[in-house]
Amino acid sequence: MDIKLRALRAFTEVVRQGGFSPAARQVFATQSAVSKAVRQLEDALGFMLLDRSVQPARLTAAGEIVLRRSLVVLAELDDLRGELDELRGLQRGVLRLGLPPIGSSQLFAPVFARFRGLYPGIEVQLVEHGSRRLAEMLRAGELDLAGLLVPMADEFEWQSVREEPMTVLLAEAGPAAADGDSIAFAALAGLPFVLFEAGFALNPMVLDAARAAGLEPHVVASTSQIEFMVELVAAGLGAGFLPRLMAQTRQRPGLRVLTLREPALSWHLALAWRRGGYLSHAARAWLELTAAG
Repeated sequence: MDIKLRALRAFTEVVRQGGFSPAARQVFATQSAVSKAVRQLEDALGFMLLDRSVQPARLTAAGEIVLRRSLVVLAELDDLRGELDELRGLQRGVLRLGLPPIGSSQLFAPVFARFRGLYPGIEVQLVEHGSRRLAEMLRAGELDLAGLLVPMADEFEWQSVREEPMTVLLAEAGPAAADGDSIAFAALAGLPFVLFEAGFALNPMVLDAARAAGLEPHVVASTSQIEFMVELVAAGLGAGFLPRLMAQTRQRPGLRVLTLREPALSWHLALAWRRGGYLSHAARAWLELTAAG
């Protein structure tokens, strides 16, 4: 059985990108070359991996197995290259870092400055996504470190960065009843929610807590931008939710920021990496700087 790594990469990118054309752009090849590589992989394995009768092409049962195994193989190969590079004593390197849009500016901007001063030869390749997408990329070996919310899957190890109580943002003239500087979830009954987009792990955390309090929230708007969410809330569209660290810097006339209770809710951000995976010098240095505060 002759399986080439190039074919495995082509196949995984077709699945990840949702088609042959975007996969070709990702691996810097032509669409026909990517299609040929996938065909060669199918011939070598003796199974059809993609059902091309539908658009976009859909994984077959064999394709599901090959994708799962391919991600492990390719991630291990990246670890191998990184470890050998450090054995050669290379002075330059790359840190592939994934951070969520929520909280990163406050928590990590100072770390970037210190890291750059200490390790000017290391390039930081930064991607920003919600925690769900970052977990997928970390699992696939596309990232060295990712900012994820605790609790997380056992396949990851992690180092705590910051834990903050969750707050609810309300328009000043809103109907919800507050008790001092806090509010119970039950007081939000009947009030629409303004949440982040589906890839943000904050969403299920808020929705699960609301349902535990007997609410069935109506999500009236979703966004990936904190500032837009704040403006929607201030305009009276509904209740928004942010960790206290982010909410306090966005207080303004016409907006209330209240700590959630009954049930209380906390936002716990950590830097995660694959359990048992190779941590490069650059990744270890970033973890040390983050822990130093």
